[in-house]
Amino acid sequence: MKINIVMVEPEIPQNTGNIARTCAITGAKLHLVRPLGFQITDRTLKRSGLDYWDKLDVEEHSSLNAFLEKYPPEKNNMFFASTKATHCYSDVDYSKFDEVFVLYGKETKGLPEDLLQKYIENTIRIPMRNTLRSLNLSNSVAIITYEILRQIEFDGLQETSDYFWE
Repeated sequence: MKINIVMVEPEIPQNTGNIARTCAITGAKLHLVRPLGFQITDRTLKRSGLDYWDKLDVEEHSSLNAFLEKYPPEKNNMFFASTKATHCYSDVDYSKFDEVFVLYGKETKGLPEDLLQKYIENTIRIPMRNTLRSLNLSNSVAIITYEILRQIEFDGLQETSDYFWE
């Protein structure tokens, strides 16, 4: 299965660096939708992603509209992560798809309301206490990505370590 992580207008370079590292390690493709709140050459972005940048499959898009034109939600298995979503992320059967896209909004505002309303049946959320706003974005990406991978039995990933303590 191909996993696509779509960051719509990310603002914090450290979050995007951490997400890039998660994508590199899991084989997920990272989509960056402009405008970005930083430069791709930002030192903090590179430091967060460490030395995984050359292992990363990344595609940049000039805008959310440009991304949606290239990858129409009606023709792709697209999910929209939001604290306002109607479905728990772990209730979706991702294993039935050959490819999935999971969209995440900017740290301060999330995804656009009209987009969430239009695709309300494909919105997903991570359960949390109702008195708190949200998890860190990079943590949310990791949680949902690893749920998708768990459902396909971590296909293509090494589940045990070659390193042994002596």
